[in-house]
Amino acid sequence: MKMRKLGDLEVSEIGFGTMSFTSIYGGSPDEAEAIRVIRGAHERGVSFFDTAEAYGPFTNEVLVGKALGPIRDEVAIATKFGFDIDFETGQRSGLNSKPEHIRKVVDRSLKHLGLDTIDLLYQHRVDPDVAIEDVAGAVKDLISAGKVKHFGMSEAAAATIRRAHTVQPVTAIQSEYSLWTRDPEPEILPLCEELGIGFVPWSPLGAGYLTGKIDANTVIASTDFRAASPRFTEDARKANQPMVELLQQIATSKGATPAQVALAWLLARKPWIVPIPGTRRLDRVEENLGAADLVLTSADMAEIEVEASEIDVQGARLPTAVLQYSYR
Repeated sequence: MKMRKLGDLEVSEIGFGTMSFTSIYGGSPDEAEAIRVIRGAHERGVSFFDTAEAYGPFTNEVLVGKALGPIRDEVAIATKFGFDIDFETGQRSGLNSKPEHIRKVVDRSLKHLGLDTIDLLYQHRVDPDVAIEDVAGAVKDLISAGKVKHFGMSEAAAATIRRAHTVQPVTAIQSEYSLWTRDPEPEILPLCEELGIGFVPWSPLGAGYLTGKIDANTVIASTDFRAASPRFTEDARKANQPMVELLQQIATSKGATPAQVALAWLLARKPWIVPIPGTRRLDRVEENLGAADLVLTSADMAEIEVEASEIDVQGARLPTAVLQYSYR
């Protein structure tokens, strides 16, 4: 697989998001199978893996550590801090990016992951009660101490990113971005280009919707996070079907799948964009990685842009209680 640069961090052009190995989509998968899929992704060329203390909480970091420990020197591992999670009970109560808390989280994440240093450390969400300069300064100190290599931010506003970057250069921004979630385009992507920051789209397949395998008739379990998402109500899924039909149309003409077109579209946007699709299945990993070989011409991209602009995507991308933490 070809490599791309997030700032000065070199990673595979498609990464792997491991959040799906928690119970967010329902019951957690078997650990042995999860490890097989994660290692299988690496065997097929993936060198960039994403986790967070909040996934589980903590259990996802432990899983990723077990899966990637034997090949540690061949991969880049990203994790995140930013939520106020009790280390003993796992109870979460809002945000916490106080420098002393960040230091404790990093020590705990290093232990969970079995690492000496974290390749990319993101602030998971911006904490309005802590100056971003203090957050960046705390990460800068961790980099100086050898515990962290690179600083990232997730779902942050452009002005906040710029302020943080003056204290500690930001390597990557991670925010939701896909053909049906275009929020980063007006301000975040131009800022990334200006400052030489890489961009990592999470949920690049629209939590599965853009693959074409979910429609208005799909039964979503109450334990699946999508059951609470405004964009996954039955009405919204029905209304948003034209987006899937657009991807299917392009996929048919290219001998590809809708998922591959959705990922190839992101790869074609900028050379410093590295999507991190997640899946619990190795065959889906293989399908997703096939996007790296799919060439979308300028004519293809123009066609997608014109047709997508005529589709009014229905439903907020996240519940209000979650959206309140974004773009601050």
